[in-house]
Amino acid sequence: MSRSERLLALLQLLRGHRYAITGTALAQELGISLRTLYRDIATLQAQGAQIEGEAGIGYVLRPGFTLPPLMFSEEELDALVLGSRWVAEHADHTLSAGARSALAKIEAVLPAEYRQQLQANALLIGSYRTSQSTDETRLRGAIRQQRKVTLSYRDLKESRSERTVWPFALGYFDKVRVLMAWCELRQDFRHFRVDRIDHLQLEESPYPRSPALLLKEWRASQQIPQPGFIADRN
Repeated sequence: MSRSERLLALLQLLRGHRYAITGTALAQELGISLRTLYRDIATLQAQGAQIEGEAGIGYVLRPGFTLPPLMFSEEELDALVLGSRWVAEHADHTLSAGARSALAKIEAVLPAEYRQQLQANALLIGSYRTSQSTDETRLRGAIRQQRKVTLSYRDLKESRSERTVWPFALGYFDKVRVLMAWCELRQDFRHFRVDRIDHLQLEESPYPRSPALLLKEWRASQQIPQPGFIADRN
């Protein structure tokens, strides 16, 4: 267990006890010496944790302490790096820039131990080219603003249609993006591959139900697609 993971584990142990727990019991739970435990408690106190108590009596974490957001376990840091690198490599320009900026901000304020771990991270993302042409930024904006969108769409049989839809989610699969929406023409949920949208127009009028409610109803209406699944039922 790394030192950062040990500090997190110590905080979780203290959070799980309403009353004072002895240093001996904490050390046994963590598999460390009392000397190491006292040093870890001092580190957490220096970072703002209101840990009260003393050797021979016990320790208690007072309510209200928020774990510093930049303390990560090794797996959490790996997940952040891997996710950010995937978005930076495969998302549209706006999201890609956002992922790189977020990762740079995290790196800039990480303690030295975490910064070295991030810089040495060996989880890499393979690259590929897509034929994506539709601006996903506008679709994400329509979802956030709860606005209707009119699409010119080609299905997998190359049949063309024009739909006014209520967009509520975007699915990011390996090589395609899928827009989930309520279709006014079909009066039902439909899935649209973003690379098959030839043109889209954001309408001024909002749709009447929230994206969160539509997403909940969509999940209840069908089996959630697994990675790699592409629905084109239009």
